[in-house]
Amino acid sequence: MTELSLSCSKRIIDATIVEGNALGLNPLSVVVLDTGGHVKAFERQDGASPGRFAIAQAKAYGSVMLGISGTAQMARAEAQPYFSITANAALDGKLMPVPGGVLIQNALGETLGALGVTGDTSINDLAAGVAGIESVGLVANG
Repeated sequence: MTELSLSCSKRIIDATIVEGNALGLNPLSVVVLDTGGHVKAFERQDGASPGRFAIAQAKAYGSVMLGISGTAQMARAEAQPYFSITANAALDGKLMPVPGGVLIQNALGETLGALGVTGDTSINDLAAGVAGIESVGLVANG
């Protein structure tokens, strides 16, 4: 697989929400982006605030545009804040360098897109997202 299909994207989102429910998380918003940063699919659970779309999208967008997970972006922001500030400016303020932005990769390590999850703590968002990606046999780089 070199590109995420709409069907696969929806299955990742569904499994992410199922995992979030199983973990007792707050209502989640989940987006899948392709390698160009375009939305493939999005779901917002009942009770999730409407602003969560922008947060989920920024988590995924930063991951796919920089080629590193939200967790790695956060570490880089802490070590080199100037990099994150200037990268965010270069990408029109669309980055959110925190866990919950996850690269979706195949077994060869090729990036197929990114997942953005928000609604609970960033660590919990990440856990749900990893489960969603792995449920379809792909690799989560979070």
